[in-house]
Amino acid sequence: MEDVVSVIHENGIGQITLNRPKALNSLNTSMLMKIKETLTAWRNDDRVVVILLDGAGEKGFCAGGDIKMLYAAKDSEAKKLEALTFFEVEYNVDLMVAEYPKPIVAILDGIVMGGGVGLSYGASHRIITEKTKWAMPEMNIGFFPDVGAAYFLNQTPGYIGRYLALTSEVIAKEDILYSRAADHYIETANLTEFMEAFLQGDWKANNINDSITTFIQDFESSLAMEKSNLARFKEKIDQHFSYETVEAIIASLSRDSDTFSVQIKETILSKSPTSVKVTLQQLIRGEGESLKTCLATDKIIAKRFLSHDDFYEGVRSVIIDKDQNPQYQYHKLSDVTDQLVESFFQK
Repeated sequence: MEDVVSVIHENGIGQITLNRPKALNSLNTSMLMKIKETLTAWRNDDRVVVILLDGAGEKGFCAGGDIKMLYAAKDSEAKKLEALTFFEVEYNVDLMVAEYPKPIVAILDGIVMGGGVGLSYGASHRIITEKTKWAMPEMNIGFFPDVGAAYFLNQTPGYIGRYLALTSEVIAKEDILYSRAADHYIETANLTEFMEAFLQGDWKANNINDSITTFIQDFESSLAMEKSNLARFKEKIDQHFSYETVEAIIASLSRDSDTFSVQIKETILSKSPTSVKVTLQQLIRGEGESLKTCLATDKIIAKRFLSHDDFYEGVRSVIIDKDQNPQYQYHKLSDVTDQLVESFFQK
C-alpha cells in the first residue's frame, strides 16, 4: 500500500493523500520524499492548477513525525544520519508548501500535530472541523517545536505562541482560528459534500485563490470566537509570557494563585528544563525572521537534540516504555546554563 497517494483529477486538481491511517499518517522520510517529488513535478504541470492535501482515515490528518524512527538514533551513528536526513527533507517540504506558486487546500480533520502542522501551515487554504485537535507537542518528549514554529507561533496574537510552545497544549476549533493556525471551519457533516463538490469543480478559471475562498465559504460554518479559551485568557498569557527567561515566566505565574496560572506553572515545570529553555530562546530569536530562516535554525537545533540524552529519555518515557516518568539529566531549570542553551544554536 502506498503511504502517499497522488492523483491528478481532470478538472485541474492534484490530490496528495497521506496514507498511513493506522499510524495517524505520521511522516517518515519516504513519505516526505514522495510529497516533494510530486510537488516538484506538478509545479510546471499545466494539468494541475490547485493542490488538495488530506489524510486517509477518520482519526487525523497527520500526527507528526515518526518518533520511533528518531529514537533509533540513540545508539547508532547511521540512524542519526537517517534522522538528520528526515529533518532536512521535512523542512524543505514545509518551505516548499509555503512558497508553492499554486494554491494548496489542506483538509485538517482530526489530529494535526507537530510535523502535520509544519506540512500544512504554509497552505493557502487551511480547513479545520470540530474534530481537529491541533498542537505542537514536542515539549512532551524532551524535544522542541520545530518545523518553523519560531516563525508561525510568533504570528499568533500577543504571546500565545510562547504559551502554546511551552505547554504543548492541544487546542480545538475556536482556539485554532484565533491562533491564526487555520483559515476556515467546516463541520464534518458538510465535509463530504464539500470534498465531492470541490473535486467536481472547474478550477481552470482566473483568480483561482479568490474562487477557492468563495467556494469554501459556501460550506463553512461560523464559530463564536468568544468561546476561545485563548482569547479569554490572552491578557493573563501576555502578562506571564512576555518575560525573556523561563525563570521570570515561572516567577510571574507564581505570583498568581488562580487555577489557570497554577496549572500552567505545573505544566511547564513538568517538561524537560533543557527543552523549555531552548524553546523560549528559539522563539525569541525567531521574532521577525522568515520561515526559511527559522527552518534553518531548526535544523541546527534538531541536530543538537539528537546528541542530547534528555531527548531520548523523553521519548522513552512517552513513546517507548510509556511510564510517563522521565528521569532527565538536567531535571531543574537551574541545571540548564546559558552556555548550554547557546550550544543548541551553534552549527
